[in-house]
Amino acid sequence: MTAAPPTVADFEEFVAARSASLWRSAYLLTGDPQRAEDLLQTALVKAWRRWDRIERREAVESYVRAAIATTYTDWWRRRWNGEVSTGTLPDLAPPGADEADEVEVRRDVLAALDLLPRGQRAVVVLRYFDDLTVEQTAGALGIGVGTVKSQTSRALAALRTSPLFAEGDPS
Repeated sequence: MTAAPPTVADFEEFVAARSASLWRSAYLLTGDPQRAEDLLQTALVKAWRRWDRIERREAVESYVRAAIATTYTDWWRRRWNGEVSTGTLPDLAPPGADEADEVEVRRDVLAALDLLPRGQRAVVVLRYFDDLTVEQTAGALGIGVGTVKSQTSRALAALRTSPLFAEGDPS
């Protein structure tokens, strides 16, 4: 029995179900909400172009995550100089202790990721925020398993010695 051909509705269903998680990954890679949207949109366009050729539906998310990682790397290699924000918008959430803590943690995570070179940043995001295995991370980035392990080790060592995480510094 052959599977039904993929439809526009299938793609729309996938985007509706997974776009928030995929955007989060793109945001952690770029550190900028607008660039994350651009990155996700570009990856989804790539997936749409191959939608009828992606054999297994469960492989779609892996394909899009790989497209996000490779597109991010391509943008960096091109030294893309797109829009530069001129200021920070205030947080639109109502004030509250829990939300303030979340904003502070978010800020610290982004600041820590900014300390890392792009390759290490990509490995850390895919391994620890997207919960990919070493093998899945290597496949998504098109690098070897050993490279994933060494980049992860270097990234974690850099984060441990970072002033952001110095002992006794609560910020």
